[in-house]
Amino acid sequence: MTDLAVIGRATPKKDGADKVTGRTRFLHDLELPRMLHGKILRARHPHARVVSIDTSRARALPGVVVAITGADVEQYPFGFVKDQLALKHGKVRCVRDEVAAVAAESAAIAEEALTLIDVRYHELPAVFSPAAALGPDAPLVHDELETNVTSLRYQFSHGDVERALAEAAVVVEGEYRLNFVTPACLGTMVALADWDPEGRLTMWSTTQVPFLYQRDLAHALGVSGDRVRVLQPPVGGNFGRGLDLCPIDIITALLARRARRPVKIEFERVEEFVACPTREPCTIRLRTAAAADGRLLARDAHVTIDNGAYVSWGSTTPYVMLGTVAGLYRCPSVRFDTTIVYTNNPYSGSMRGYGNLESTFAVECQMDDLAGRLGLDRLELRRRNAVKPGDVHPQGFVITSCAMTECLDAVADEVRRASPAVAPGWTRGVGYAGMFHVGGGARIYRSDGCGAIVKLDDFGRVSLITGATEIGQGSETVLAMIVAETLGVPLERVDVVNSDTAVKPWDVGAHASRTTFIAGNAARLAAEKIRTRLVEIAATQLEATAGELAVKDGWIFVSAEPGRRLPYDRVVRAGHLRERGETLVAEAFYDPPTEMLDKDLRGNVSATYGFAAQAVTLDVEVETGRVCVRRVVSAHDVGRALNPLAAEGQVHGGIHMGLGYALSERLVVDDGQILTSSFMDYAILRADDMPEITVRFIESLDAEGPFGAKGLGESGVIPVSAAVANALKDALGVAFTELPITPAQVHAAVSRR
Repeated sequence: MTDLAVIGRATPKKDGADKVTGRTRFLHDLELPRMLHGKILRARHPHARVVSIDTSRARALPGVVVAITGADVEQYPFGFVKDQLALKHGKVRCVRDEVAAVAAESAAIAEEALTLIDVRYHELPAVFSPAAALGPDAPLVHDELETNVTSLRYQFSHGDVERALAEAAVVVEGEYRLNFVTPACLGTMVALADWDPEGRLTMWSTTQVPFLYQRDLAHALGVSGDRVRVLQPPVGGNFGRGLDLCPIDIITALLARRARRPVKIEFERVEEFVACPTREPCTIRLRTAAAADGRLLARDAHVTIDNGAYVSWGSTTPYVMLGTVAGLYRCPSVRFDTTIVYTNNPYSGSMRGYGNLESTFAVECQMDDLAGRLGLDRLELRRRNAVKPGDVHPQGFVITSCAMTECLDAVADEVRRASPAVAPGWTRGVGYAGMFHVGGGARIYRSDGCGAIVKLDDFGRVSLITGATEIGQGSETVLAMIVAETLGVPLERVDVVNSDTAVKPWDVGAHASRTTFIAGNAARLAAEKIRTRLVEIAATQLEATAGELAVKDGWIFVSAEPGRRLPYDRVVRAGHLRERGETLVAEAFYDPPTEMLDKDLRGNVSATYGFAAQAVTLDVEVETGRVCVRRVVSAHDVGRALNPLAAEGQVHGGIHMGLGYALSERLVVDDGQILTSSFMDYAILRADDMPEITVRFIESLDAEGPFGAKGLGESGVIPVSAAVANALKDALGVAFTELPITPAQVHAAVSRR
């Protein structure tokens, strides 16, 4: 595998030129003939009975075609535990709740129509924190449940935690608070629905799981899945936002069905802040026990999650939190529990890293606490507890390829480089953090597979029809590279088709850093079938055996006599045009050799696992608390970097997001109301806030991965906040246990020293 023509080369994204020149048509740009524009009216109160809704004045406004409420349409519960309807009636449980919707000839008319809808409420007492919701006389968010504790609970136990805590030389403990943040995608959420006369629905969506979306949308509308087709134009980011079906999708389809015309709903930025799924707020109580030589003995964690008004993917993140608590470093005894509580706050969905940023923050802050108590070097403590190939995680994760120690060594080497002088009035700190995440899919469904079809035409053009979803992460490019390398053809001859559920094969979707590994293996398998058939056809023409032939740079040739060769497109035509000819098409479905977690949360959920280490160098202005991150070093066990340019871009983007999570970003929710609803208020970091970034890829060549690769999409963001907090502790001698760490918090901490 050393003689690779395409794999391993820095390759620009296939769609890059179109995007930077403005040729790409995003869903925001799409219009259909006779298309209407929809708008959604949301609740004024976080908790209230809906006494009445009068839409008559809105319906009378010229240009309004339809106005609907939950009482007007047939709809079905949706969501992770089917606990909400798209249009609420009877009761609202948070200010995000949708109570009515209109479709009109223009967005401006639809917006005006919303102001004419008269909704009368009877306000109810509300709860805005898990502590309040767990009180003995707390108002119930869902009266029928008779409790504010959700049905979700994640309990795990391995080893003897109590004995380890009793026998440990050192036990550290702390409580870590993580707040709301939002994905802040460049493109807001959009849905466009069009029903044909036979009752078939075509949806254009910003989803990242088209086939699951197809299934769930069909259920919410009361139609069969084969009546729904999902198209996914280019999107302006997702970061997990598109993992769930959202009310915007269902409401758009309901409006279109009632109007008998296409309807498009496009969030404005304020609405995106209010209605977009967020990262879940949570509190993590953690205890860690260690022996005198630094060996970890036990971890004991309890996570409390503010679920918000409805259960979505944010409340399933303990699956990932547990994996990090139990296995970021070797730990023989682990106890883990959760309390997930309904409140009248907005509910959370999935977001890049999926719970791992939160648990890594707690675990890695305590690694530094342990090092200080034990008098050990911080990196040495991590090396002594680093996971090794052949280890079995307490949950049963089987560690095959692993370069965690090499990642720690790589960041140590880079940090030793000379740094610029520290300015007067500033002090410097260096912080470290490790990372553990799935790298070969994540079996949370019965299938974690992806299908691929590879087709060759008479002119030598290769089409990869993949189930994988492109959401800006570069999957089209890397999958085309895998096919080009496998077939031995130039990369520019490979096209990727991936945006239509009526055309492409099934796939779970873009999540859990799975696309390169899962979809890449499917593409490789299909391409191998085509290559085998190409060589068989060429063998007849070249008067050689298939075993004597090789394929490279678009030529099929006799290995011992490279001059005896044929261009592959000529071989394709020979296959088509001969008597009883054939088209060269092959399909494959790759489902990794993994297990779903059992009821005790045990099972090998991924075919391989990714590891990383980061070091953050920062300066703090003591008088003001201002933090300036000077440098981030990020070393990643990627198996093999199939496209180093795109891989480095993923890490850079993750670091950008992670620094915002650490230092500035917070979606402020006060008494259920979202107060930071624009980029004037929500402090996302800018390009000129970015430090020097050094990325090192450690290639462990995973045996199951396509050309040795592992998933990388979330690795860059996960350890950043922990490394920042540890760098601040190194600089100031003060531990920070809540994110974001703002200048005001830093200044207050310095003042308390």
